[in-house]
Amino acid sequence: MAQTKRPVAQVFPPGDFIREELEARGWTQGQLARIIGRPVQAVNAIVNGKKEITPGTAVALGAAFGTSAEFWLNLETAYRLAQAGPADPSIAARARQATRVHSAG
Repeated sequence: MAQTKRPVAQVFPPGDFIREELEARGWTQGQLARIIGRPVQAVNAIVNGKKEITPGTAVALGAAFGTSAEFWLNLETAYRLAQAGPADPSIAARARQATRVHSAG
């Protein structure tokens, strides 16, 4: 599968978006924690980018903010993939080599 180089959109931790939503709604992290039924420490860790948004939390955030769970999981995935960086080029080289060896055999 060929991949084309495309410009990378700005990627930010989902917690930044949550922080903005809290400010816009006048909610505290404690209030959000009560609304979604999670410990305030978990909400704080998500807001500060130290804890990933799980599918269950994504469902809860979607219900609280009137969005979809997919929205939150997509933000989380995009952020974590950006943090991981590009793949090591030697992986693709080894895969091509393995394909040649298999084809020749």
